Amino acid sequence: MIIMLKIIVIMALIYSLIALFVLLRKAMMYGKKSLYAKESGSRMKGILYAFGRGMMPWEKESVRIHFITCIAGMTYHAGIFGALVYLALLLTSITIPNDAKILFQVIFIAGGACGIGLFLKRIFLKTMRAITCPDDYASNIIVDIFIIVSLLHSLKSEILPVLYSIAVVMFLYIPSGKIRHCFFFFATRTLFGMFFGRRNVFPQNDARFGA
Repeated sequence: MIIMLKIIVIMALIYSLIALFVLLRKAMMYGKKSLYAKESGSRMKGILYAFGRGMMPWEKESVRIHFITCIAGMTYHAGIFGALVYLALLLTSITIPNDAKILFQVIFIAGGACGIGLFLKRIFLKTMRAITCPDDYASNIIVDIFIIVSLLHSLKSEILPVLYSIAVVMFLYIPSGKIRHCFFFFATRTLFGMFFGRRNVFPQNDARFGA
């Protein structure tokens, strides 16, 4: 049974990746605007900025205003990434040392707590509730369960079938739900960097990029 579930998880992951690449290709087929202004900067520098200094909390006004939420979100995503790494180790039958398990558990507890906190914020904060759609709730719940079950498995390996099952649900849901932003983030960030890098438009205090 475990072998069969493992195969299903891998197949769900493959489906998810293929579907995401198809969605990205369809998005790119809308075409791009013609740029008539002469290129005055470096697209590569723009990409480096977009994934580097441009990602820092102090570069974003929304983060400065909602700093605690930002930290919770970062911790939440660390928990998700940790759970995915943990799942990958299980799928490849790599033995996880006890010290590593403890580290994973800390990440899972912190990430899961922040995920639940952000979910409750969506429910009880009026301004958040007004802009939240069913997909937001579903995505949050699926990922929270994935993190929590990963934690439980690290404590009790007998629930491996449950972990594999929720992983299948998550991978199948990713292409059609909000969770797909984890894939499109890299594409949109790259396009953002290329555009502003081409124009050589960066914060005035960043001398490294010729601004």
